[in-house]
Parts: sequence; C-alpha cells; structure tokens
Amino acid sequence: MKNDQYGRPIFQTEDLIKLLYQGKVEDLDIIQAEKNKETENLPLNFFTELDLSIDEFDKNTQSNWFMPDDYKNLDIENYILNLCPPWDPDHTRVEEELSEFKERNMLDLLRWLKYFVDTARANNVVWGVGRGSSVSSYVLFLLGVHKINSIKYNLDWREFLR
Repeated sequence: MKNDQYGRPIFQTEDLIKLLYQGKVEDLDIIQAEKNKETENLPLNFFTELDLSIDEFDKNTQSNWFMPDDYKNLDIENYILNLCPPWDPDHTRVEEELSEFKERNMLDLLRWLKYFVDTARANNVVWGVGRGSSVSSYVLFLLGVHKINSIKYNLDWREFLR
C-alpha cells in the first residue's frame, strides 16, 4: 500500500482483497480506484451522503462501473462469442442470451463480472459454485461466474432474465 502526496492511503485491488480477508474494511477512510495508472479518491460514504431517490441512485450507480479501463473498453460481446464459436451447437443460445443482455443495457455488468472473475482468480479467492436463477445463464457460465453448465442440465436462461 502507498500513500498519496497528502499522506492518504492508496489501495490497489490486491490490498483491498487482503483487507477483506482480514476483516478490516470498516477501518478504511478512502478507497482508491485504479484509472490509467492514476487514482481517484472515492470516500466510503460517497453514496450514502447523496440525497437521491432510489430510482436516481440506481440510475447513477449503474452508469459508474469501477473497473480498469481495459475492462471498460472490452468488446464483451465478441469476447463471449469467441468462447463459443459459430460451429458450436450452443452458439445460438449464447447469441440469444447476449441479445437479451444488450437489450436490457447490461453489457457493462458483463464487463464488470469478467473483471471480478479475473481479479478473484488472480488473488486465489474462492466463490460459490452458483446460486439461484443466475445458474440458468450459459453466458455467466462461460464467463466463470458460476460452474453450472445450464445447457447440460437443460435450464432455461429466461428464468434468470425475466
């Protein structure tokens, strides 16, 4: 962990994961998000200090995804389509799911999930096999969010995105 010019701590992803494991996150005054090798301060109470309705809060937070620019600029559709090439019989299923994610303006969510999975793997963080209706999504299976092959178990992806 480093300090900025004012002596405030700068946390990288690995620092935050270590603090989570140690149960010390509540002691943090500032979270630093990586952005083009620069950092920007984000107070822990950033969202609670805003006087917003729930709808305004959702709209604001769903347009601000805190992840490195490499993930923000990732062509997630092509990335996922390449995980299941056109000759694969499951390709049509992937296209259908991606179309629905796109229609619901959820491609940023898929980018963030890719970032989350990559970060968790890089830091040897263990997450669950899968839970709830999300296991019906083959796209989430391809991204590594869960370990349930919904096609193998004939799960309808519409259960997740209804």
